[in-house]
Amino acid sequence: MDHRLVSDSGNDDYLRPRRCEIGEVRNGRPHRRPLARPPRVFLYSHDTYGLGHLRRNLAIAEHLLAREPAFSVRLLTGSPVIGSWTLPEGLDVTALPPVVKTGVETYAPRDSTLPFGLVKAYREALILGAVIAERPDIFLVDHAPAGMNAELLSTLAFIRREIPGTQVMLGLRDIIDSPGTVREIWDQQGIIPLLENLYDRILVYGSRLLFDVVENYGIPARVAAKLSYCGYVARPRKRAGSAPIGAQPVFLVTAGGGEDGYFLMEAYLKALAILPAGLARSRIVTGPLMSAAQRRALDALAAGDPDIEIISSTTDLPTMLEQADLVIAMGGYNTSVEIVASGKPAILVPRAAPRAEQRMRAAMLAQLGLVLSLEQGPELDVRLARLVETALAGTKSRAPRYALDLDGASRVGDLFEAVTQAETGKLEAAE
Repeated sequence: MDHRLVSDSGNDDYLRPRRCEIGEVRNGRPHRRPLARPPRVFLYSHDTYGLGHLRRNLAIAEHLLAREPAFSVRLLTGSPVIGSWTLPEGLDVTALPPVVKTGVETYAPRDSTLPFGLVKAYREALILGAVIAERPDIFLVDHAPAGMNAELLSTLAFIRREIPGTQVMLGLRDIIDSPGTVREIWDQQGIIPLLENLYDRILVYGSRLLFDVVENYGIPARVAAKLSYCGYVARPRKRAGSAPIGAQPVFLVTAGGGEDGYFLMEAYLKALAILPAGLARSRIVTGPLMSAAQRRALDALAAGDPDIEIISSTTDLPTMLEQADLVIAMGGYNTSVEIVASGKPAILVPRAAPRAEQRMRAAMLAQLGLVLSLEQGPELDVRLARLVETALAGTKSRAPRYALDLDGASRVGDLFEAVTQAETGKLEAAE
């Protein structure tokens, strides 16, 4: 099931990168491997819920493939929509049988006719087989150090034992959940020993000045020494100043994959009934993973209004953001970062559960003045309508969008280049 899928500074720069030294030593010996071929990078994305991990990995892959010289990049993904996604040219993909997260560290196959044990074993075999066949120079794991239900452990042990020249790295978004919850889960799952023994580096997709993962998650010094802040990862903007799609202002409403975004879109459509008629044209992107029943309910609420366009998904959110006058979204990492990168006025309505991550991120961005935020709760439609009016009244940001370091993908590429070229030296990393 290994497929090749190819598709056509002033006072405001207080969060600018600072220089930090990267180590080039593995087990006390310099890591040097001159390469006569493009460096091979594997990106692992377990993708058990939503689109966030897939989108972040594609942003990194797109940058790596566009560098000069380019990397060879393979994406290992369990996303159920990978076959319909627009992929960077030259990207190799190993499609893993998709599973869905059903609870804390519990999963089920999206194909309910298959036993979970069989699906997990097949995923594990595909991952290990790809590593054995191609022997990557860098293996970057997104978010889950052990993989889905510990499916990576055999591969990580094999790399450490048989191809120790491979650099194993973990990429973490800065805010995972509330610090107490992360510490508890990491303790239960033995994550710290795993990071100490099987990982060479930890890349944080964020800024230490905004969220210090070492302090918040209780990472000990021996593991913190492997850590670099890379800045926030955003997909490159496709074009500047995309043409408007009509005379009316455009409100874009998006909720990532859509599995948990119905509450926001229902509240928005009810808020439109409170706002003046004809105020704007609405583009609602439900997400490809929203259930058919919820999609039908939204269609009924829209009631054939010609100013409301409901579509299931987009693979080019940056262009839609360029065309919008106001964005209303949840607080997922990728959507939030891309909104800030677009510079468009935005209202974030984070989900309340199962993690505190989105609420924490929305509050952080609101405190910086980059977005307006609204909590779930009673009369969400009424409160959302009022906040839309506030946004349209011209509330100004207190900080420019470049208060966030948005060059994370490039900085990941710089680190990869330094590692594969065995250049001991300096690398800029956001702090």
